[in-house]
Amino acid sequence: MGKTHDRIDGRLREFIEAQPMFFVATAPLSGDGTVNLSPKGLRGCLAVLDAHTVAYLDFAGSNAETIAHLRENGRVTLMWCAFAGPPNIVRVHGRGEPVFRDDPRWPGLLRHFPDIDPGPHGLRAVIVVRAELIRDTCGYAVPLMSYDTDRDLHGRRFAREDDASLSAYFAGKDHVATSIDGLPGLPLPLPPTPAA
Repeated sequence: MGKTHDRIDGRLREFIEAQPMFFVATAPLSGDGTVNLSPKGLRGCLAVLDAHTVAYLDFAGSNAETIAHLRENGRVTLMWCAFAGPPNIVRVHGRGEPVFRDDPRWPGLLRHFPDIDPGPHGLRAVIVVRAELIRDTCGYAVPLMSYDTDRDLHGRRFAREDDASLSAYFAGKDHVATSIDGLPGLPLPLPPTPAA
């Protein structure tokens, strides 16, 4: 039922790019550390950069577990499920890194996301994942569900923040600068948003 792929291209790429949401799983090296699993949405926040690399926009939130785990060890799994159409599940296992605003790669990475305005969402990093294992499986037990539209709540909430107030928001949260397990998370204060 499962198949391993050498590349993210053709129908596999089309499937990934068509999904309105995906999931990200990471864990610390510590055996008793907290495994993190996060849903990601907003159309246009994910891009396939090449046949072995994907990236997604990491927006403001109350935690930064994924960033902390990637900074510690880089291990990550991304998963997409077909909630409509033929059943399918795709997983990309690999190594990821958070690219922050002061990284020289930042402007070039943002060009891969032309269909979303990151401004209202408190963009804090671009997560870049290099695939080491690409697999798809049947997904026969995944339910059929319909996608209506993206919620606008996130954009409405964070559109009123500037760099300083966003840094203050993150500093006031328990698990943004430091993870649940005490690992370094999002570096604060945030570097200024680079000029376009």
